[in-house]
Amino acid sequence: MASNEGRIPQRFQSIKQVIIVLSGKGGVGKSSVSTQLALNIYSSSPNVRVGILDVDLTGPSIPRMLGLDGHPVYQSSDGWVPVFADGSEGRMSCMSVGFLLKKRGDSVVWRGPKKNGMIRQFLSDVRWGELDCLIIDTPPGTSDEHLSLMEHLAPVHSKLSAVIVTTPQAVALSDAMKCLSFARTVNLPILGLIENMSGYVCPCCGEISNVFSTGGGEAMAHREGLNFLGSLPVDTELVTLLDASSLNGDAALEFRNEESISFPLMQRYKATSSSKLFEAILEKLLNLERCNQAIG
Repeated sequence: MASNEGRIPQRFQSIKQVIIVLSGKGGVGKSSVSTQLALNIYSSSPNVRVGILDVDLTGPSIPRMLGLDGHPVYQSSDGWVPVFADGSEGRMSCMSVGFLLKKRGDSVVWRGPKKNGMIRQFLSDVRWGELDCLIIDTPPGTSDEHLSLMEHLAPVHSKLSAVIVTTPQAVALSDAMKCLSFARTVNLPILGLIENMSGYVCPCCGEISNVFSTGGGEAMAHREGLNFLGSLPVDTELVTLLDASSLNGDAALEFRNEESISFPLMQRYKATSSSKLFEAILEKLLNLERCNQAIG
């Protein structure tokens, strides 16, 4: 264990910034926000390198959203090689327990110590290389995985920050407050809050309707002294895209080689209305000193 712990600072020496994505409640779209954050950082500059680590061990969805289901993880003499979402360009890397499962539908039935060991192995053994930003997609709530992350990343605490994702409903906001309390307890800087599923984008006319409610996240951010990064409505184009990324066989090969584009998911994502909205969120993040030094 000591040797693994000792490798973590070495692994993170070439990673400029680590953004931990938190949500107090499941089903608020945290993983889709993590994916969009990675895609937008990736497209912000042709030289940016971004990684995404999925530590939602019992519900890993990042491989599916990036169209990487079924990819194997290779072991090199220097550790695990992450899966590259952009193929030969090698600027967006991903690691998830989903790559280690025999079947996508297999359940992960682990107690706390085994979860802790898996997270420690991800942090100490994955060969990320140089990254401008590593995004860590966490499970809902504040549990074993979050405590393990903060414990193992203590030597690189100065590189850590977090984004909280919530929906406008009161029950989600109440759970988001628990995330905020956790972050403050462990001295984890909060870059800001994103209100997801804030309304619904009509696929025909593009008009946004407030199906659930709106403004709750913004009000919470102002009340708690947080940066409000923006609102994201439910976008059926984005939902279809991230679901369609889960391809296999010949369909997957066709998708990945479409028009000889090495990263077709990015091309399709840029055509969604969510992409334009998230560009404004990233702009706010880049205006924050901690992120600007790493990514800007």
